Amino acid sequence: MKYWVVAAMLALVGCGGEPGDEAAVSAVSSAANPEKSWFISAANPYAAEAGAEILRRGGSAVDAAVATQAVLGLVEPQSSGLGGGGFMIHYDPATNELVTYNGRETAPASATPDRFLTEDGAPMNFYDAVAGGLSVGVPGAVKMLEMAHLEHGELAWTDLFAPAIALSENGFEVSPRLNMLLSRIPRLKQMPAAAAYFYDDNAAPHPVGHLLKNPDYAVTLKAIAEGGAEAFYKGEIAEQIVEAVNTAPNPGGMTLADFESYTAEKVDPVCSGYRTLLVCSMAPPSSGGVTTLQILSMLEPFDLAAAGAFSVEALHLLFEASRLAYADRNQYLADNQRLAEEGGLSPEQVIGGLLSPDYLAMRSALIDPQVAADAVDAGDPSPYYQAGAGKWTGLGADASPEPPSTTHFVIVDGDGRVVSMTATVEFAFGSHLMAGGMILNNQLTDFSFLPERDGAPVANAVGPGKRPRSSMSPVILFDENGAFYGALGSPGGPAIIGFVVKTLIAMIDWEMSLQDAVNAPNAVYPRGSAVLEEDTFDDATIAALEAKGHDVSTRALTSGVHAVRVLSDGAFEGAADKRREGVALTGVVDAE
Repeated sequence: MKYWVVAAMLALVGCGGEPGDEAAVSAVSSAANPEKSWFISAANPYAAEAGAEILRRGGSAVDAAVATQAVLGLVEPQSSGLGGGGFMIHYDPATNELVTYNGRETAPASATPDRFLTEDGAPMNFYDAVAGGLSVGVPGAVKMLEMAHLEHGELAWTDLFAPAIALSENGFEVSPRLNMLLSRIPRLKQMPAAAAYFYDDNAAPHPVGHLLKNPDYAVTLKAIAEGGAEAFYKGEIAEQIVEAVNTAPNPGGMTLADFESYTAEKVDPVCSGYRTLLVCSMAPPSSGGVTTLQILSMLEPFDLAAAGAFSVEALHLLFEASRLAYADRNQYLADNQRLAEEGGLSPEQVIGGLLSPDYLAMRSALIDPQVAADAVDAGDPSPYYQAGAGKWTGLGADASPEPPSTTHFVIVDGDGRVVSMTATVEFAFGSHLMAGGMILNNQLTDFSFLPERDGAPVANAVGPGKRPRSSMSPVILFDENGAFYGALGSPGGPAIIGFVVKTLIAMIDWEMSLQDAVNAPNAVYPRGSAVLEEDTFDDATIAALEAKGHDVSTRALTSGVHAVRVLSDGAFEGAADKRREGVALTGVVDAE
């Protein structure tokens, strides 16, 4: 349980050789793909089919991810797009290499810690902060996708945008979910570009089935297809985005220099064992990977299988582990690389401490199986990091609203390469601004609105060039032999972590089918109280949890888990969350 480099991690779980060991590679590949079969599960049928088209042609998982994300930005603009960012995990069985790509947005150079404070020093109303230029970060999706494609692409970059271009020019049918959200986001129609695109002359949202065309997006896609990421970060597209950000309500102070200096990053994953599997996810600036692994590690001493699926005992343990992990998350996790550059703890120190087996054993021992703790505070992981760093002091708790949105997809190509990718524009329809036919993100509202708490600086405070903390938790799993076992992730703001953990426990401890695990009721603890998915738990369960000391509420918990795992016969078992509009598709690479 550590901040592993990939070669060491795969050797540790018994893959049978170092990267490049052909005997070990062939065993993994042939088991997972006996007939060059591929798989994709994504949040919209248009997007899934775009990825499938690439996979049929022998494209790589990354090729399909580029095509899928380009279409999602068109047909599911409320959730993600090229005007936003994301995180990608990629696994290649031919090299035994697992890497993660960080395409998180960055704050402009003009951003200061008081960005979301009013004149009297109080935090802005969240919705006032979202709508307009103040919330927009420099988008990272295009740079991240190009970086991954340069390393793992098979087909020409230019060809990957053809499905999205065709849909932009010829039109796509407005889905029920898109129509519903257009009806529920009143400020969207106050922005001229969005109003002209999403609504009719009477300011009514385009109805379900309406054929919606986006020629501006087609122009943007053609430029990126021909010119690569440089066409996005320099020239007309960047100029359009900067103008939209700086002439909108709450102008954002973004410059072309902010675009030219943006870089995506390739980083090591965070991994730890749970039961017989190895679970790997994203390192900071995503808090999702570390927090997910902390919850699972703290639950491992408890027999969740014997407790029973969604029993009061199991839910209580889940909530208590979540409370402890979220307390650490709010205290320590942010853009830790930037914090280290400014003289703070290094990412290795933070992750090494938070995922130390001894530290997590100590935290797990705080869980009383019978009653909820009166209060839960962040721990002090500093004594548990082997290199030592002194006591971690002087940090205040985060204060960021983090509403749910986002999308997730999983892809396996005909050669067994895997992508698990979560992408977002943050709030529904992001900042509500459009440029180049794209929704622009409001990712900067993922920073803490308060730069300090009780006189102590907050790790996730706004800063120039800094990446806001995220909850996105794309996951790839390996079995006890080091072979690829499965992949999943979800949208959902800070509840993403809970959605992913619930699905993993249902798969592993309660031995549910993948679709049943995804569809299973959600139970999360992201903001100081237990939240159960409405209409899925009976009154007796709620009363029993309250008797244990939990403050319980019920509401819609619209996860969007998309997942795949490999069965014992090598076939794919896929799932798309019933709460959204996604589909899972599988097939075989077309013969040449």
